[in-house]
Amino acid sequence: MKKKLMAVLLCVALTATMLAGCGGSDDAATTDTTTTEEATDDAAAADDAAEEVTDTAEEAGADLSSANVAVFYYTYADTYISSVRTALDAQLDALGVTYQDYDGNNNQTTQNEQIDTALAQGANVLIVNIVTSGSVDASQAIVDKAAAKDAYLIFFNRAVEDDNTVGQVLGSYDKVAFVGTDAPEAGHMQGEMIGNYLVENYDTVDLNGDGTISYAMMMGQLGNAEAIYRTQYSVEDANAILVENGYPELEYFDASNSDKYQVDQDGAWSATAANNYMTTNLSQYNETNGNMIELVICNNDGMAEGVISALNVAGYNLGTEDSTLIPVFGVDATDAAKQLIADGKMVGTIMQDAEGMASCISIMTQNAATGAALTDGTDTWNADPEVSNKIYIPYGTYTGEE
Repeated sequence: MKKKLMAVLLCVALTATMLAGCGGSDDAATTDTTTTEEATDDAAAADDAAEEVTDTAEEAGADLSSANVAVFYYTYADTYISSVRTALDAQLDALGVTYQDYDGNNNQTTQNEQIDTALAQGANVLIVNIVTSGSVDASQAIVDKAAAKDAYLIFFNRAVEDDNTVGQVLGSYDKVAFVGTDAPEAGHMQGEMIGNYLVENYDTVDLNGDGTISYAMMMGQLGNAEAIYRTQYSVEDANAILVENGYPELEYFDASNSDKYQVDQDGAWSATAANNYMTTNLSQYNETNGNMIELVICNNDGMAEGVISALNVAGYNLGTEDSTLIPVFGVDATDAAKQLIADGKMVGTIMQDAEGMASCISIMTQNAATGAALTDGTDTWNADPEVSNKIYIPYGTYTGEE
């Protein structure tokens, strides 16, 4: 009976999610393009999806009163995570479950203490955006805490394993699952976007006319799988397209930097860090010196915002006809990034579907409350071929154009 109930609930929830911008695909490289007109406000989309879930739950007579949910965010300060929180709060409110949000403030010790407190207060469903991404030790410790209390555990957004430990953590407990993204996908899609843009606009981007494009790379965090793959594949895939079309590969602006990136040392993916880097860069690498940075690739939209602020101060990317545009690319498709694109100050971003992620988590929460397997009804999205309880929400491209 529970499975039939969940099937009804999930059908409507998934439909609402897909309308909000998430599309399942058998091909992880599939690209969806969203226009400015088609883009839906995050909070409104979350409310719509939540309302659908609530209506169906009421019609089916679902009893979710046993769920005591605790949601742990690695930090409230992250713009994308804030959009997930808005969407998830709306859906948990609509479900009528008891829940509490916690801000880990980018500190794993703080988050662990918060988990201990929540479990001691009776939480039986933990939803965790882990601070220390990709750390088996950190994630396994949380699994062990949940298992000791027989609590359900839903990790989301930030990796709990690395390439060498796939399935180790997620296979250690029968009440755990992961909702996130296929980490390399964003890097591949960003690289394709950049490569195609440069082929179409090469002479315009090549400000000093030396035949090569000089780029800067803003990396969000060392050791983070998403940051690593975005940094790697955005350049590799762009270079592949350039070479295929008879152009040279991108050239990192600072020959003395063998890493070929500038990383937020606090691991916060912040606009402030990117702004500071770019301001310093422009004091030495500029049109006057004939070595201007001609392209900026950012691991997320927050860093892209910081870069654009620095460029604005220097007289670039003002969105006016007489202002030179230095192409800036990001990831997340935040509302701020969409506005920058609409204003002609930013070229493109990779859409990370906050509503889709929140909806999948909400479905898993319903499963936990009714005693079903966590991944029941999540087959609209992509499951990892090696780890069946790892669910991927697809990315999409966003340029504000048809």
